[in-house]
Amino acid sequence: MVEIVSNVASFRADEPWDGPTVARLGGADAMLIWADRPYHWHRNQADELFCVVSGRVEMHYRSDGEESSAWLEQGDMMLIREGEEHVAFPEGEARFLIVAAAQQ
Repeated sequence: MVEIVSNVASFRADEPWDGPTVARLGGADAMLIWADRPYHWHRNQADELFCVVSGRVEMHYRSDGEESSAWLEQGDMMLIREGEEHVAFPEGEARFLIVAAAQQ
């Protein structure tokens, strides 16, 4: 069955870094997330596809002890591999689609 998710670019959650799982794709969840402040440094238990739906975000990540960052604009995506340490800093309000292995 075809499903349509509307108003994604204007979605707002009650709390930052919250939002619904909009689809389950095999063993992965596609989550719509709203944020207006940074998350925290963390490592994922699986690969994660981080897509900017609206807004702008500076993604910080650490590799071999070195910290780097990249600006992601609306329509940009970043693949974050399992175990890579990272944190997102949205510039104002932003919406993301995150696709990652479903949490058991």
